Amino acid sequence: MLRYLPLIVLLTVWVGSAAGQAASRPDSVYFTSGIKIGEVSDTGAVLLVRLTRYPRPRPIVHERRAPPYRAPLDFDGTMPVAEMDGHVAGAPGEVKIVLSTPGHADSLDWAYVSPLHDYLLKHRFTDLRPESNYRVSIHGRSAPDGPVTVLSASFTTAPPADRAAPVTFVASSCQYFWDYDDPVRGFKSYDAMARLDPDFMCQTGDYVYYDKGGPLSYDAATARHKWGAINAWPSLVAFYARVPLYLQKDDHDLLSDDASPHSPPYGKITYADGLEIWREQAPLTGRPYRRTRWGKDLEIWFLEVREYRSASDAPDGPDKTILGLAQKRWLESTLATSDASFKLIMSPTPIIGPDRESKRDNHANRSFSYEGRWLRELLAGHDNVIVVNGDRHWQYVSRDAATGLLEVSMGAISDAHADGWPPGERRPEHEFLRVGGGFLSVEVKREAGEPRITFRHHDVEGGVVHVVGF
Repeated sequence: MLRYLPLIVLLTVWVGSAAGQAASRPDSVYFTSGIKIGEVSDTGAVLLVRLTRYPRPRPIVHERRAPPYRAPLDFDGTMPVAEMDGHVAGAPGEVKIVLSTPGHADSLDWAYVSPLHDYLLKHRFTDLRPESNYRVSIHGRSAPDGPVTVLSASFTTAPPADRAAPVTFVASSCQYFWDYDDPVRGFKSYDAMARLDPDFMCQTGDYVYYDKGGPLSYDAATARHKWGAINAWPSLVAFYARVPLYLQKDDHDLLSDDASPHSPPYGKITYADGLEIWREQAPLTGRPYRRTRWGKDLEIWFLEVREYRSASDAPDGPDKTILGLAQKRWLESTLATSDASFKLIMSPTPIIGPDRESKRDNHANRSFSYEGRWLRELLAGHDNVIVVNGDRHWQYVSRDAATGLLEVSMGAISDAHADGWPPGERRPEHEFLRVGGGFLSVEVKREAGEPRITFRHHDVEGGVVHVVGF
C-alpha cells in the first residue's frame, strides 16, 4: 500500500528561489525544513518541526571546488549567517499537531516555539495503534490572529513483536551540504530511496559537518544553520514527510573529526554545546542507545559511540571504552533476551572494518582493539546478528576472520563524498567493496514460512550494485 503524499504537492511548496523570501507575508510562517517523524514503534512516535520565516531557503550562489568534498569557493565565513547559502531563518509563533487514523486520533494543541531552541517543537506521541497508517497535519501561525500554514505528512507504526510482517528499510550516512548532486533537489539518493517505499530510515550520523567549509561552524548560530540548510533540500523534505527516521550521531554532528567528551572546543563550541544542539535537532527523546522491534523477524540496536568514550590516545585495555559500561551491560542483556529472527546492530562507526591505518577512533582500529575483540565475540555469540555501520565513505561487506561476524557498510550519500579507500585495494575480509556514493536497503520477509533478510547496496540513482542475503 502506498502510504505517502504525492511528490508534486511538496515540490510546489519547496523549490527555492531568491524571490521566495521576498514574497512572503510579514505575518506568515512556514515549515521550510519539513518534518522529522522519529523513533516510530508499534505504539509511539516523536515528531519534530521547525517554524520558519520564509517559504524557501536562501539561494545557493557560490561555485564549488572539484570533488571529493565540494567545498564552496571564496566563501566568507564571517558574513552574517542570515546571508549564507541555503540559510533558513526561524520564526517565533505557535505550532499544532494532529494525528489521525481510522478509529483513532491524537493531537498537540497550540504550543509556542522560540529562538531558545531554534524555533523547534518536539513532541512524543504515545498510545498509538500498531501497524496503522497515521495522517499528520502540522499547523503553524505567528500569532492567534495570524494566517495558518499547514504541512501534511504520514507514517505507519510498527507491527507487533508477535507478528511476522514484511519490512523494508533504508540506511545512509555521511552527507555534506555542499556535496549535493542535484542543484534543485539536493541529493539523488533521497529520491531513489523514496521510490523503494521504505517503512523507515536509519541515518547513522555525520548528518551535518561542522568542520567542513561553507561555513565552518565555530559557534551555535552557524551550527544550527547547517541543520536548517540541509533539512531544507527538497529531496529531504519530501522524503521525511513520508518516511520515519531513526537518527544517530557521530563526530561531525558534535564538533569536529574524532570528537569525544575529551575534545577541546571547536571555535566557541564546547563538546557540551555540541551535544545540546544535537539533542535539540534530533527527533529523539531519552537515552541515545536504544532498540526497536519491527514484527517477529527484525530487531535493531542503535549504538551510541560518542557520549561515553575514553580518549582515543589513552592506553588500550579493559578500562578503555567507546560504549561505556552501562551500554555494554544493556547490549549483553538485551541480546540475550531477544527472540527476533534477525538482530541488526546499527553502529555509527565500524566494528570490523578494515579501516585505514591512520584512524584511531573506532572498534576496527588498534587504539580500541581490546573492546573491539570483546564486542565482536559478544555479537558473534548470538544467532543471526549482523552489523550495519556508517562513518566510512565507501561501501563494503566484510567478515571477521576470527568470529565470522558480518559487517555491511552503506557508504556516503553522494559520489562527491565517496573517498578514503583505494578502489582496487580489496582485503581478505572484503566480500564486497565499492568506493562510490549511494545507500543501503534491507528487506525482511518470509519465504515458504522461513524468515529471510536481504541487503542491497545502491548507487545514487537507486541502481543495485551488490546483493547479499541470508
